[in-house]
Amino acid sequence: MIKSKFIAVGVVATMLFSGCKTKDLKMSEVKEDPSNDKKVVVYQVFTRLFGNKNTNNKPWGTIEENGVGKFNDFTDTALHEIKDLGVNYIWYTGVPHHALVRDYTAYGISNDDPEVVKGRAGSPYAVKDYYNVNPDLAVNPANRLQEFEALIKRTHNAGLKVIVDIVPNHIARKYEGKSNPSGVKDFGADDDVSVEYKRDNNFYYIPNEHFEIPDGDVPLNGEKNPLIDGKFDENPAKWTGNGSRKFKPDQNDWYETVKVNYGVRPDGTKDFPELPAGFDQKSYQEHFAFWQDKDVPNSWKKFRDIALYWTDKGVDGFRYDMAEMVPYEFWSFMNSSIKMKNPNAFLLAEVYNPNEYRNYIRLGKMDYLYDKVETYDKLKDIIRGKSSPDELTNIQKGMSDIEHHMLHFLDNHDEQRLASPEFAETPERGKPLMVVSATISTSPTMIYFGQEVGEAGNEDAGFGKRSRTSIFDYIGVPNHQRWMNNGKFDGGQLSDSEKQLRDFYKRLLNFTINSSALMGSFEELQSVNRVNNQDYDALLYSYARWSEKQKLIVLANFSSEKQSEFNLKVPSSLILKWNLKDGEYQLKEQLYQTKTFVLKVQNGEGTAKVEIQPSESLILELK
Repeated sequence: MIKSKFIAVGVVATMLFSGCKTKDLKMSEVKEDPSNDKKVVVYQVFTRLFGNKNTNNKPWGTIEENGVGKFNDFTDTALHEIKDLGVNYIWYTGVPHHALVRDYTAYGISNDDPEVVKGRAGSPYAVKDYYNVNPDLAVNPANRLQEFEALIKRTHNAGLKVIVDIVPNHIARKYEGKSNPSGVKDFGADDDVSVEYKRDNNFYYIPNEHFEIPDGDVPLNGEKNPLIDGKFDENPAKWTGNGSRKFKPDQNDWYETVKVNYGVRPDGTKDFPELPAGFDQKSYQEHFAFWQDKDVPNSWKKFRDIALYWTDKGVDGFRYDMAEMVPYEFWSFMNSSIKMKNPNAFLLAEVYNPNEYRNYIRLGKMDYLYDKVETYDKLKDIIRGKSSPDELTNIQKGMSDIEHHMLHFLDNHDEQRLASPEFAETPERGKPLMVVSATISTSPTMIYFGQEVGEAGNEDAGFGKRSRTSIFDYIGVPNHQRWMNNGKFDGGQLSDSEKQLRDFYKRLLNFTINSSALMGSFEELQSVNRVNNQDYDALLYSYARWSEKQKLIVLANFSSEKQSEFNLKVPSSLILKWNLKDGEYQLKEQLYQTKTFVLKVQNGEGTAKVEIQPSESLILELK
C-alpha cells in the first residue's frame, strides 16, 4: 500500500546498490533542457478519474456503479482550460495497461486474480502490458491505443506536452505482453528459473518455492469471484516489487508486483559496466556513446525499447516511479537513448534519498527529481506547526547547485491532499505554501488535478481511504467534478470560494511561467528581518528573486489568524546587487495588482512598510 512505499525504498535501495557520492562536485553548466529558460508547470491528472461525472461514490463500487473517466473526456475545451490555467505539461497518470478486476476477455485480455490486485480498479504501478493502454480508459477497448494516440494529438494541438509513467523497478505479477511489437519477447520469457539470479534474467527467483498470497487484505471486500481461491499460480516464486525475498510476502509489501532484475546481484554488487570517473560532468551524448559497445543486462534493453516506443508515438516525457530502486547506470543508458531521439524530453524521477540526488541527476541524466523530503516536507511541517519557516533558507542553500532539477509540488497521487484536515486543513491555508513552492526556485512546479479547486480527498473509496484521492478504486472527485460541470469545463458548479481559489492558482501559475526573475537569482531576506525586528512574525517568510529585467520580493504569511504590519528590511547586499541608489521605489503587487508599497533606500539599506493578511502572500515587483 502507499504507506509502505517510503519505508521500503530506503532499505531496498541500500541493499541492492550503493552509488558513489558526488555531492561536493560542481555540476557542469550544460543546458540540455529547454525549460532552463522558462519556468515550467506540470498538471498531473489521474486519467481514470479526471472525466468521471458519476457522483455515486459507493465504497468498492464497480464501473457501472461509480463510473470511470475516458481519454475522450479530455476534450479540446478541457485541454484549453488546463492550458489557460498556466500549464505546460500534462502528466497522464495511469495510462499503461495495468492489472485490474474487470472482464476484458472479449478483447483478448486475460482476467487478473483479485488476490494480487489492489482494489478493484488496480494500481497503475502494476503494469501488465507496456505496449498498450488501460482498457478502462477507452470508449472502445478494441481501439484503446488509437484513442490514446488521438489524445496525444489533441494535447499537442492545445499547446501542451504529454508525460506518462514508466515503472522500471517492478511489473504486475501476471505480465502479459499481448501487444508486443514484432520480435519483442515478454519479460521472463528466456529466464533460467532454476536459480535465484542470473544477469540476463528479468526477475529474481525463489527456487523450489511456490508463491503464496499474503495474509491480511480481503480481495474485493469479500465479494465472490471465481479467481478468489486462496492461490495464485507462480512457480517458482519471484521477489516482490519492493525487494521482499519471501515466497509469501507481507500485506504491506508490494505483493501485486514482481521486482525487475537490472544486473544487481543479491549481495548488492553490480554485474554490468560502471561509468568512469568524471561522467557526472558529461553530456547525454557522451553517456549515449559510452554505452554503444557495452554488453548490458537484458532488462535494460527491454525498458529502453519501451521508452522509445512511446517516444515515437509523440509522448514528450516520462515520470519514473521509484527510480532510486534501479541503479543510476541503467538510467544513464536509458535516458541518454531517449534524449538522442528527443533532446527536449522531460524526464522526472521519484527519488527520496537526498544522498543520491546528484547521482541520479548527473550520472543518471535525470532532468528533475521530486523535492519531497526537503521542501515539501518542510512546508507541511510549517503549516502543521512543527517547524519554523526559517529552515527553508537552509534547504535552498543546501541544494543551490541542483535546485533547478528539484521539482516542487504540494499535492500528488501518493500524498495527502493539500486541502485535507491532515495537511493544510483548508485550501486557503495552503495558499502561502503554494506561493513559496512555486516561486522560491527555478525548478518546475507541479499541481494535482482538483488542487486548484480545493479538493480534500474526503472519500472512502474502498481499498483507498480518505485524505488521498484513491488510485485503486472507481471513484468521483467532487470539487473537480463541480469545475468539470458535466463536461462543460467551465466551473459552473463551483462555489464562490472555489472559483476564487482557482482564480488564485491561475494568476500564480501564469505569473510564474512568464517571470524572468523566477529563473534568476535568489537571496533570503529572513535572517535580517528576524533579528531585531519585533514586528516581523515567526510565521512570516521572505526572499528576493531577480533577473536583469525583473526584481521581486516575495512575502508569505503562514499564519491563518494573524495579520502582520511591519517594516521589511532589505539588506545592503541586495541593494548593491540591484544597483539601487538612495531614494524611493514602488513595489507593485503582481498577483492581484491592487496593492503598492514604497521601498525607501537610505545609506545603502532599504525598508518598506508592509501589511499582510492571514494566509496571504505578496509578490512585489520593483518598479
